Amino acid sequence: MSIAVSDQEPTGDKSSPKKYPRITTHVLHEMKLRKEKISMLTAYDYSMAAILDAAGIDVILVGDSASNVMAGHKSTLPITLNEMIYHASSVVRAVERALVVVDLPFGTYQGNSKEALHSAIRIMKESGANAIKIEGGKEIQESIERILSAGIPVMGHLGLTPQSIHKFGTYTVRAREEKEAQKLIADAHLLEECGSFALVLEKIPASLAEQVSTGLQIPTIGIGAGNHVDGQVLVLHDMLGITHGFSPRFLRRYHNLYEEIKGSVQSYINDVKTKNFPNERESY
Repeated sequence: MSIAVSDQEPTGDKSSPKKYPRITTHVLHEMKLRKEKISMLTAYDYSMAAILDAAGIDVILVGDSASNVMAGHKSTLPITLNEMIYHASSVVRAVERALVVVDLPFGTYQGNSKEALHSAIRIMKESGANAIKIEGGKEIQESIERILSAGIPVMGHLGLTPQSIHKFGTYTVRAREEKEAQKLIADAHLLEECGSFALVLEKIPASLAEQVSTGLQIPTIGIGAGNHVDGQVLVLHDMLGITHGFSPRFLRRYHNLYEEIKGSVQSYINDVKTKNFPNERESY
């Protein structure tokens, strides 16, 4: 019988990656101690999640960015709890190794800690996910504590918080000013003290992200937060070049699938129109 990874202590060379048969919240903490970077990408469906998991991704985030890339909304606000559960369930069915984290969508936790707990329980029970992610600091402390009291792992999210876009009015870099930077630092420590297992830092100065990361025992995952954090996350559709109208400074495109898929579809259309498909070998 194999020993669960979460029961093992860090061993061996701390500078080299370790093979983990299953990623847990404990494993992420161990990776921070070993100074091994954590890889995280979004996924919203079974097929893509299966590819990410087979590739060896550490964390799959079922992000409320599905509102943008899957449903075509201008922001993350419109997506519902039922829709998040649908996407999360599809992802969970494909995953054998990665930790699956699901965003609590806008309107399911702000200002009502009982609603927050109910939303988190629904995600965990109906999708089979491993954890939830929630945006904000002190203003949602009660919701975080209530969710954690039910034994549900919580990943925090500070900096640019897209669900608050109407409050900020812009997607620009956050916490450049001293007052906001100090609040972010205080919120980060609060989230750790509450019991959050990790923290996403989005679009903040790299120097601030480094200060926050080195001051916490829990792992930090950056997106537009420089390289001195414990891991990185990108939206899969942006990283693969499926979306092509969104080019923030922090985004590195590893492919141009928009043009590749478009070209393939155009070839298919041409083959159908010219009666080249199906040919004799492709017919019964």
